[in-house]
Amino acid sequence: MVIVLKKDISESQKSSIKSLLQGKNFKINEVKGEESTILAAVGKVAMDTREVEILPGVASVIPISKPYKMASREFKSDNTIVEIPNNRGQTIRVGGSRLVTIAGPSTVESREQIMESAKAVSESGAVLLYARAFRQSTSPYAFAGLGEKGLSYLKEAGEKYALPVVTEIVTPEHIPLMCAHDVDVFLVGARNMQNFELLKQLGKLGKPVILKRGLSATIEEWLMSAEYLLSSGTDKVILCERGIRTYEQATRTTLDLSAIPILREMTHLPIIADPSHALGMRDKIEPMALAAIAAGSDGIIVDVHPAPEKALSDASQALFPEQLEKIIKDIEALAPVLKKEVAHIKPAASEKKSEVVEHNSPSKPRCLFSGMKGAYAEMAVIKYFENQAQAVQVDSFGEIFQQVVDGKAEYGMVPIENSTAGSIYNNYDNLTRYEDISIVGAITLKIEHSLLAPRGATLETIKNVYSHPQALSQSSAFLERHKWNLIDSISTATGASIVAKKNSVENAAVANARNAQIYGLEILKEGIENNPNNYTRFVIIAANHFAKKLIPNDKKPNMVTLMFSTKNEAGALYNALGVFKDTGLSMNRLESRPIAGKPWQYWFYTDASLSGAENPTEYVEQVVSKLKECAQDVRILGIYAE
Repeated sequence: MVIVLKKDISESQKSSIKSLLQGKNFKINEVKGEESTILAAVGKVAMDTREVEILPGVASVIPISKPYKMASREFKSDNTIVEIPNNRGQTIRVGGSRLVTIAGPSTVESREQIMESAKAVSESGAVLLYARAFRQSTSPYAFAGLGEKGLSYLKEAGEKYALPVVTEIVTPEHIPLMCAHDVDVFLVGARNMQNFELLKQLGKLGKPVILKRGLSATIEEWLMSAEYLLSSGTDKVILCERGIRTYEQATRTTLDLSAIPILREMTHLPIIADPSHALGMRDKIEPMALAAIAAGSDGIIVDVHPAPEKALSDASQALFPEQLEKIIKDIEALAPVLKKEVAHIKPAASEKKSEVVEHNSPSKPRCLFSGMKGAYAEMAVIKYFENQAQAVQVDSFGEIFQQVVDGKAEYGMVPIENSTAGSIYNNYDNLTRYEDISIVGAITLKIEHSLLAPRGATLETIKNVYSHPQALSQSSAFLERHKWNLIDSISTATGASIVAKKNSVENAAVANARNAQIYGLEILKEGIENNPNNYTRFVIIAANHFAKKLIPNDKKPNMVTLMFSTKNEAGALYNALGVFKDTGLSMNRLESRPIAGKPWQYWFYTDASLSGAENPTEYVEQVVSKLKECAQDVRILGIYAE
């Protein structure tokens, strides 16, 4: 059973609950979550839950019917996110909306080999380095690995390229040795899936464990093995589908991709796939890796070797480095379709490359904006950071989010709403997709449009007008009077740049007046916007999985942005909005967006004022706790100063 504790429970009340359960031979695990603390009680004897429900300090009791208690969705409805830190202040997160790639040679063969492999893994875009120091084989004469020396080489390679290391453990006796070499993630191979003594010892460490499915194991048997790890102390378990033994002999085993969506309903644990060991043929790995991602896998683990033809083990399944790079690029192309983000290692400071358009200083944080020099977003960067950040241009909103989540830039400046044209839905969708992004600030900018053209142009000579679609819409009354051909551009500044390059009196641009000076154009008409009260609200985003995140200012938060979805029942939205009324949280706006893959279901986004809240963060957490009682999914997108 799962016992949800009240927030104000005392230590003596908690001890009384534990004593009662332990007296009935229940094994107790205390799990502290963001919103509540629970006790997971596992025992062989049935117990009337009312005996626990009446105890002081107990909020509710949830019975679990599955034999795998702590691994079940009944135990935890939210997806588990396994966090693995690297040496660049970054936390690699496995699970949720992220896609990770783990790669490396099957076995450490030499220092040179693992160093070269780590370099290839890093350059390809993978986030964890995998190799075995101790190798189990069906043949006693096969290469068995370098042992402790291999562990030393593996860790050295991982440290050099900021890649946390994953290695297989074959016996409990190796645990002290692997801990001494600071192994980041333990991998339990298929042959050890039901080595319960090993699982219990690993669970006590509390470190991340990848648990491969046994060659002949059912899904329930696999989850029962995960239960050994969870009940022993760790909450960082990653399931790995690596193929099962069937009558088919065309491949080494049959990669059971159907298990992935089935597991999604049965367990909260993250799931990855190993097409390398399942297939045993490098030319078949790429399509199955992509198929696993499409089926819902949180990532893949694959073999890669700098010279596969010389590999001392599993040569036939080892990818060439360029094959690994292509697979990851294909996953990046697939990710937006699945509404997921691809995890990457934060580059070293010397590796960061972007075109800096202003305030170029290596000591300043970098804020990305979409468009060119002169765009309203660039003006927002300059105004918000007050010359304390570099304004760096990129080509799209999606690129802003991806580079910020990858650690290539500290901040991004993205428009979220215009007072006349409405919401920028693309960025609401990006905030949903990128779970590792938070809003850390906001600024509202007055939008004043001008008509810019090359020297000598007049209103009569113009035939084409370039600008961002929203700027064209916001100036529609003026533009429609002249019947010009309207051409979309990435941003208002991009339109001004195009007009300057064409240098023809037949072309003009709608942009802010500052672009005239930047691109050598003349202002033909100022204030052409339909509504003089035209404002765009920009939000500043930052990644929340880096240890040293700079904050643009130290002002007290006065705004919160939340997203939530409602249950499919009458009055669901009414009940959710009632929480805001009951808690006194004043909403400034409410926006809805369809949930991808769930027809007629919606995300609701709300901005709310925190003015007057003495402790804004604590206050928001209390609101969210109540909102979760009636809403289906709730997420804080940011608590910030505007």
